Amino acid sequence: MTKIYLVRHCEAEGNAKRLFQGSINCDVTELGEKQLSFLTQRFKNIRLDAIYTSPLIRAQKTAFAVRGDRFMDVKIENDLREINAGIFDGKPFAESFTTNEKMADVWYNHPEDFAPEGGEPMRDAYERIYNIVIKIAEENPNKVVALALHGGVIRCLLTRLQFGDIKRLNDMIWSENTSVSLLTYDNGKLTIDYMNDHSHIPDEFLPVRNRLSSFAKARP
Repeated sequence: MTKIYLVRHCEAEGNAKRLFQGSINCDVTELGEKQLSFLTQRFKNIRLDAIYTSPLIRAQKTAFAVRGDRFMDVKIENDLREINAGIFDGKPFAESFTTNEKMADVWYNHPEDFAPEGGEPMRDAYERIYNIVIKIAEENPNKVVALALHGGVIRCLLTRLQFGDIKRLNDMIWSENTSVSLLTYDNGKLTIDYMNDHSHIPDEFLPVRNRLSSFAKARP
């Protein structure tokens, strides 16, 4: 049995500026750094055998915060990256969807069909994130693993595990910055222990603009 912590990255510049922050490599904000200090405290006394991160800097800094003062490697895994939003990547949400009403309708009402020009279709990201988490789980039998990754792919993975249908994406809450979900991998199956818990972050360090999820019960 393997335990897998999913940790969304801290606040990055794209969050603060309300950009479509897909594959662009935004650094973290001052607020994000404060969130990371609380995240380090949360994981201080939790057993960890391996840590993996998306290659994007906002995820890497989050992974290092999870590691804290442990003497262990942080492994970069490209398939933990966020969805590439193509022509929308790095642009303000308002600007992108005002000029492309058709794609706005897809994003908000049928996100499973989101396939931006020059980017990655949502259906591909949905498969990619599941496959890499299964691979990591199988490579770490009976261990405890932390993954630093992104809101979009976390949403894809939790939708699959909770509902088994990509068309239910809109029924899955978004995770807050540095929120934690815990999965169990046992006998070839992934299950959710809890999801999207940000109880380690005081309310004043979670701006209203980032409040994309509902609150989950506090967990270790």
